[in-house]
Amino acid sequence: MSTHPDPPLGETMEQLGRGAVSAASVLALASTDVKNAALAAAARAVRAHAAEILEANQHDVAAARAANLSAALIDRLALSEPRVESMAGGIEEVMALPDPVGVTAAEWQRPNGLRIQRVRVPLGVIGIIYESRPNVTADAGALCLKSGNAVILRGGSESRHSNAAIHACLLEGLAAAHLPAECIQLVPTTDRAAVGYMLAGMTEYLDVIVPRGGKSLVARVQQEARVPVIGHLEGNCHVYIDRDADVRMSQAIALNAKMRRTGICGAAETLLIDRACVETHLVPVVRTLLEAGCEVRGDALVQRADARVRPACEEDWYTEYLDAIIAARAVDGVDGAIAHIAKYGSAHTESIVTENQATAERFLQRVDSAIVLHNASTQFADGGEFGMGAEIGISTDRFHARGPVGVEQLTSYKYVVRGAGQVRP
Repeated sequence: MSTHPDPPLGETMEQLGRGAVSAASVLALASTDVKNAALAAAARAVRAHAAEILEANQHDVAAARAANLSAALIDRLALSEPRVESMAGGIEEVMALPDPVGVTAAEWQRPNGLRIQRVRVPLGVIGIIYESRPNVTADAGALCLKSGNAVILRGGSESRHSNAAIHACLLEGLAAAHLPAECIQLVPTTDRAAVGYMLAGMTEYLDVIVPRGGKSLVARVQQEARVPVIGHLEGNCHVYIDRDADVRMSQAIALNAKMRRTGICGAAETLLIDRACVETHLVPVVRTLLEAGCEVRGDALVQRADARVRPACEEDWYTEYLDAIIAARAVDGVDGAIAHIAKYGSAHTESIVTENQATAERFLQRVDSAIVLHNASTQFADGGEFGMGAEIGISTDRFHARGPVGVEQLTSYKYVVRGAGQVRP
């Protein structure tokens, strides 16, 4: 039996790029009904093949444990029956969203009779580089399909079996709607050089790259990419407990924001507490976190609240732990919290807990982050929770897209001008 060597990496990537460009031209013109039919079939396929997806995921999780990968990474990697169902439901939620393509965002008429419209169009071909989470395969494929974009997915090697099983379901959806399989492609190699090729060697094919992973991946993408990037470097998120906060609400929000899932970018990493309410709020909130298994690293005032609190250093205020660790310090009111976030934060997600509406509005207006919340957990920093069906990631950029990147954020626009023979004098 003869064996055929794999084609060189460059040849493989070029083939993916050419296929994506060709598919993008078809998908950009596909009707909403056709795209929705593909998504509905993909969701059915995910449910029908749930056992195969879970079996593939077990293989990945076992390999991750054997490689001594962190508990946080394994949590992001692991699938369960509810998580697979959530993937299928997420695809259906994207299907139910309004189609942004072709929507007229604005229109007006000039004195000379020209009628001008600003119309939403797909970005084209999107490259998505991600780590650990296999659900990104489903989310990203569905979002790009609904927004009329072809996509090239490069998942992490640790989730390759899971990604392949999920990708197969997306291909079933495309086939059912008679759309090209190249609308959603998965890089077929775990060779790390494929990432470098996407960043610098596919400028004629890729219109934008979205990184979704740890700090080192995102930093590399932002440094090396030769096409526009949508993404965030870190999720150093804060919860600020104000003097007018309800104590029980403060405990519940701080606990959920940190401990619901410690490995996601919306997990709180720093707890700030108004110096004016230290006597009433600090001990119960810190005790709640400690008793839930969270390590607390605090300033001198926080350390006095509980002997189990470890001393914090300057680096802690900058750190995205993605683990059951939180830094905590007392600040001088809401302005002290705003100043701390401005200095140490990553412009991702911040929450204030207070019953004082004026204080809340001051925080919401003056904190310059992609997402700001009042009396709610930072773990709501999620496209699905925003009613966007799903999201490719949270953008901390200040141009094009900011916050959850959903179907609308994966479109651009063009100007359509209709005249009746006008010429410019």
